[in-house]
Amino acid sequence: MESTVTVLRELRGAQKSAKGVSLYSRYVNRPAGRIFAAAAFRLGMTPNQVTLTSAAFTFAALASVALVRPAWGPAVLVYLGLAVGFALDSADGQLARLTGRGGPDGEWLDHVVDCAKMILVHTVVLISFHRFFALPAEGWLLLPLGFLFVAVLTFCAGLLREQLGKAAARTRPAGDTAARPAVSRLRAVVLLPADYGVFCLVFLLLGDETVFRIGYAVLAAVHALFLVAFLAKWFRELRALRAA
Repeated sequence: MESTVTVLRELRGAQKSAKGVSLYSRYVNRPAGRIFAAAAFRLGMTPNQVTLTSAAFTFAALASVALVRPAWGPAVLVYLGLAVGFALDSADGQLARLTGRGGPDGEWLDHVVDCAKMILVHTVVLISFHRFFALPAEGWLLLPLGFLFVAVLTFCAGLLREQLGKAAARTRPAGDTAARPAVSRLRAVVLLPADYGVFCLVFLLLGDETVFRIGYAVLAAVHALFLVAFLAKWFRELRALRAA
């Protein structure tokens, strides 16, 4: 069997494009996922098994948000569970590209887990607000619902944009290839607040109710602004594809 160093070297060549990826995903999550993918390869795991392992870490961490009273110790454990789950979410795709064992079933499973994660992460915050937080007003219970709306709409609209873009590429005449824009480091920095890995950091604040509420509210507002920008951008891109 190949050595771990050899597997890691091959995984570096099995990475997705860095276009549209924040600095966190590029320099933290993907490298961590590469290590997990190498370990999974050595253990003989399939990409789908890695996806399910990612789901186990993520859902266990989210369950503790809903079931355990907020404190600094549980906050760290929640963050670690979410961070490991996110890294494993990167590892399954890297392992699939390395082994050639990816397929429609794996892509479907990965999207299902991602969708469940997007729904649950804000649902458990709502449950925690209701069960454990001394909220200054009941209106705060609407915040996780609003954030949930923004997250799901961003996820679905982005996924649909990707699929429609692929469909348009398949119908493009032979030899008609669009030039790929260069990877922008400034854009990678700007995208940091919209990165799920950065969002997970807010759960480190669960030890202080007020600080967590403020941090969560700020991220909700930032994500809402990104949603507006993304929707406008994706609509323009799809209209340009129709014109082409």
